[in-house]
Amino acid sequence: METALTTNTVIIKNSIYYLRNKQVMLDSDLANLYNVETKNLNKAANRNIERFPEDFRFRLTKEEYENLRFQIGTSSENKSEHGGRRYYPYAYTEQGIAMLASVLHTEIAVQASVNIMRAFVEMRHFITNNALLFEKVRDIELKQLEYQNNTDERFNKVFQYIEDHAETEQKVFFQGQIYDAFSLITSLIQKAKKEIILIDNYCDVATLNLLAKKSPKTTVKLYTRSNTKLSDADIATFNAQYPTLQITKTSAFHDRFIILDGKTTYHIGASLKDAGKKCFAISLIKDPQTTTDLLKRL
Repeated sequence: METALTTNTVIIKNSIYYLRNKQVMLDSDLANLYNVETKNLNKAANRNIERFPEDFRFRLTKEEYENLRFQIGTSSENKSEHGGRRYYPYAYTEQGIAMLASVLHTEIAVQASVNIMRAFVEMRHFITNNALLFEKVRDIELKQLEYQNNTDERFNKVFQYIEDHAETEQKVFFQGQIYDAFSLITSLIQKAKKEIILIDNYCDVATLNLLAKKSPKTTVKLYTRSNTKLSDADIATFNAQYPTLQITKTSAFHDRFIILDGKTTYHIGASLKDAGKKCFAISLIKDPQTTTDLLKRL
C-alpha cells in the first residue's frame, strides 16, 4: 500500500506543470488519476461552470500547448490522450482540482484529490525551502549567458577585423596556377558588398564568368578598351541574371586594377581572363590616397 501510494505521488508530481505563474495539472492527467474519460471530466466542470473561474481552470493557448507537448508526449500514460485531441487541453489549478472532487462525486476522485493536494503542498514546501538555491542557479545561468554573449561579441569583432584587415597584400602566381589565381580573384570579388570597379583592357566572357561570382546586390563598373571582345549581347545576357554591369570605354589605363566598395584597391598584373596562364602578381595597394586618385581619374 505504501509503495503504491509513493508511486502515485511520483506520478502526480511529474504531472504538475508551471503555467501563468501557477502550478497546474492537465485535464487528461487528472482524468487518469480519477479513472474517468477526459471529456467526461470536462463535462462535469462545464455543468458547474460557475465553480470554475479563470483562476481555477483555463484552456491552454497554442503556444503553451506546444511548449508542453514534448514533455507530456514522452509519458506513456498520456500518449493516447494527447495524440488525437481536437482541442487544446484545460489546465486546472490547485483550487480547481479541489473543486473537481466535489462535482465528480466519486470515492476515487476524493482520494485522488487528497493525494494531489499533498503533492502540491510538498512541491510548494520544496520550492520555498530551496528558493535561495534556485536564485543562485538563476544567477549562475545569467552570468553564463552574459559571458557567452560577451565572448560571442568578442569573437565577432575578431572575425570582422580579420575580414576587414587581413587582406592579401601580395601574391605571386606562376605559370599553370590557373585555379589558384581564379580562386583568389573570386574571393576578392565576393568581398565587395556594394560595388566593384574593374579596370581591365582585355575582357571577354571569361571575365564575366568571374564577375558572376559577386554578391547579388553588388554592381559592377567595367572600364575597358573600345575594341573589347565583349558584345552588347554578352552584356545583356549577364545583366539578365547578374545585374548590374556598366561598361565604359577608355584607353587611359595600361595596368589592371580592381576597386572594392570604393576603398580597397588591388593592382593585378594580368587581365582577369588570363590569370594563371603566365607568371603574374596581385598586390594590395595600402595607400588610401591612391584609391582616391584612381576614382577621380575615372
